Amino acid sequence: MPTSLFSADFQSVLDQAVNPPTPAAAAFPSPEDWRDRWIYFLMLDRFNNESDPPAHVPFDDPDFFGFQGGKFSGVQKQLGYIKQLGAGAVWLSPVLKNFQFDPNTYHGYGIHNFIGAEPRFADNPATADDELRALVDAAHQQDLLVIFDIVLNHTGNAFAYQCDTSDQFCISNQGAQASFHSSSQNVQWRDASGTAQAGLPDVANIPNPPLDALVWPSELQQNKFFRRQGTPDGNGDDTVGDFSVLKQIMSADPDLQRFLIRAYQYVIARFDIDGFRIDTLRYLKGDLPRLFGNSMREFALSIGKKNFFTFGEVFDNNAEQDIARFIGRNTSDQSDLVGVDAALDYPLFNSLKPVVKGFAPPTSVVGMYQNRKNVESNVLSSHGDATRYFVTFLDNHDVKERIRYVDPANPTKFDDQVTLGLGCLYCLPGIPCLYYGTEQGLHGSGSDPAVREALWGGPGFDDSSDFYQHIQQIAGVRAKQSALRYGRFYFRPVSGDGITFGVSGFPQGVIAFSRILNDQEVVVAANTNPTLPQQLDVILEIQLSLEGDAFQVLYSNQVGPQAPQPVRLAPQSSVTVHEVDGSIGTGPLHVIRVNLQPMEVQVLRRTQM
Repeated sequence: MPTSLFSADFQSVLDQAVNPPTPAAAAFPSPEDWRDRWIYFLMLDRFNNESDPPAHVPFDDPDFFGFQGGKFSGVQKQLGYIKQLGAGAVWLSPVLKNFQFDPNTYHGYGIHNFIGAEPRFADNPATADDELRALVDAAHQQDLLVIFDIVLNHTGNAFAYQCDTSDQFCISNQGAQASFHSSSQNVQWRDASGTAQAGLPDVANIPNPPLDALVWPSELQQNKFFRRQGTPDGNGDDTVGDFSVLKQIMSADPDLQRFLIRAYQYVIARFDIDGFRIDTLRYLKGDLPRLFGNSMREFALSIGKKNFFTFGEVFDNNAEQDIARFIGRNTSDQSDLVGVDAALDYPLFNSLKPVVKGFAPPTSVVGMYQNRKNVESNVLSSHGDATRYFVTFLDNHDVKERIRYVDPANPTKFDDQVTLGLGCLYCLPGIPCLYYGTEQGLHGSGSDPAVREALWGGPGFDDSSDFYQHIQQIAGVRAKQSALRYGRFYFRPVSGDGITFGVSGFPQGVIAFSRILNDQEVVVAANTNPTLPQQLDVILEIQLSLEGDAFQVLYSNQVGPQAPQPVRLAPQSSVTVHEVDGSIGTGPLHVIRVNLQPMEVQVLRRTQM
């Protein structure tokens, strides 16, 4: 493994990527359009180990913060399971090397070597890089793309603070963390055992630096690259400061930016990956998000990956506005740079999940999309929507609650909420992402470990489970209906009496929308009420249907779904339609009457003649 960004063995990897010695050594090509795929996200340590059970029981202990023993080979063994589910890409939690002395960074976000694989994820720690590459190659053989989760904001617990006498917080944790300071503090770098050394205050002056300590590659070994100001100021900018014991780096520094960019270009070349998910995107300074996204795109193009995918985490209360600063080409900005390709869709998560659960009205999702339309007005996108700019999800490793809720008195009572939510998610604009274990009914909540279960120690990989089968069906419909991947998007007002139409403003209502591409219209209607069926009229695009046309159910999460009644004309002035933009219409309309069981979602399309 190289130790310098400019060593011969490092440069050789880049050179062979640009000029492969044989056709077989060429980079795996990018997909034409990432919307043709959906993503399966797994946590490496918590997914699978073919040789050993999880290190700790029970497999879903909400208080266990250590390594469970997942391996690269364990993921490789289950690639067929992921492919059969319908996924087109696998997003891996961080796989680059963390400190070996830290028993709690099973999640991978405490990187200290930015160009090497994590030895604890390998069957043979000495061949970790080769095993990770073998996993990527095996995924490509099954036409599964691979996305690495990466960090640009911080490193692992590389040093301890030299605590000043007034900082009791720092003293209480032996310098692992410090209170916020307005200037950089003195530190003591840790040795390979994790012990802070008083004689090592400057990383650049450490003789024979150990490979299991400090930060690598060697170009990163400069004190000035680390903020060293402690945890964020509670009354200040929450993006300035360490992440607990993870030490923030000075991402605005031009030299550090150059080194990080070169390191991650090497990662692309060495492991032949297809995309990056960028952790803590909004914390990055000095325009690094756009510079990094542009640099990864250009390097990937130079080795034949024409559509390398970057998407970032923007996890805050102002996510919609922050996302607009980072994604795509903002026409209000004079820079030539194009930012990252997409962002995790936290605004949709925050609005769709409560609607699916029956806690919020469908109008809240409509309002979110109306806000997005305004905020993203300067971002060029297909059909005026943002279908390519968002990776959508219903749960993940950070939100401390899986989408499935298990009622102790009736464990399956709310299971249909899961498939209803996924039915909506896979039909809404964006690139859907499924969190591992959802297909096996995992239902942890309350803490980070609670939603990071060791899957192989619990339900395992049952491809006959109800959730697995439903996700297969949903994914199959999305794959066959191009309107669900690229189409324009419209919320549809609904009506119980056939006269007054509007979007439901009450919890446990019906959410309805259309995706339209050319002459195709796919309609989705979901009844979020857990106990009451609903019969409602749903508006169609009048130019794409005729009176009497029949619509078929492409997917329902219920047994024996009832197809809609044939298309009916509502004449001019016979109806009042409260449109999503606040205007009022009076027809004429084409409508279908849908019949929905409690917690039923239907995906509908006009029957082909």
